[in-house]
Amino acid sequence: MISLIIDDQLVTVEEGTTIIDAAKSVGINIPNLCYLKGVNAIGACRICLVEVRGNGTLTPACMTEVARGMVVRTTTPEVIKTRRIVLELILSDHPRECLTCIRNGSCELQKLAEEFGVKEIPFEGEKTAFPMDTSSPAIQRDPRKCTHCRRCVSVCANIQTVQALGPQNRGFTSLIAPAYNEPLANMECVQCGQCSLVCPTAAIQEKDDTDQVWAALADQQKHVIVQT
Repeated sequence: MISLIIDDQLVTVEEGTTIIDAAKSVGINIPNLCYLKGVNAIGACRICLVEVRGNGTLTPACMTEVARGMVVRTTTPEVIKTRRIVLELILSDHPRECLTCIRNGSCELQKLAEEFGVKEIPFEGEKTAFPMDTSSPAIQRDPRKCTHCRRCVSVCANIQTVQALGPQNRGFTSLIAPAYNEPLANMECVQCGQCSLVCPTAAIQEKDDTDQVWAALADQQKHVIVQT
């Protein structure tokens, strides 16, 4: 077992435990956008940065294993300031359409922006403008809302063993999509919806057929049957 200090609390966990899980074991929440225990721990979002005594820089809590005698601070002024800047950078290339977004109220990015008091986005410039992919009968993709957390990539590859999604292109044009940017309907996607379940935003969502239901109910030429 390994003992360390997190925010003045003595924590004892098994060797190999990450800082983020060690903190969670004593009720300390370290915010993040990409971490999924046992599935995705790549430090992509940089929201989980913490201060470790003796390190010359902030450390990603999701990728760093605990060490004996380690002293961790999760809410220092530098940590909070850095997390806020990271959030502002992510939001600078994110559509500002929360009021009409299907994830309004349940979006992890939105909740973090509220938690860290992000009121304005100081960074302006060109935004990515990828088209939506509605080719699949069950899932729709909106790459504009993607935070590149790669949760969907990991769950599709490591849990479902399908590998329908992955990083494409490089630099400003990089995105998470099927190989060669093909429509999702052309891939070996099994329509399981696990990618939409772990997505922190509305970049991947189940298709909403509510309008078709209302149209069917209003059609006097149809006999509508509801099965529950």
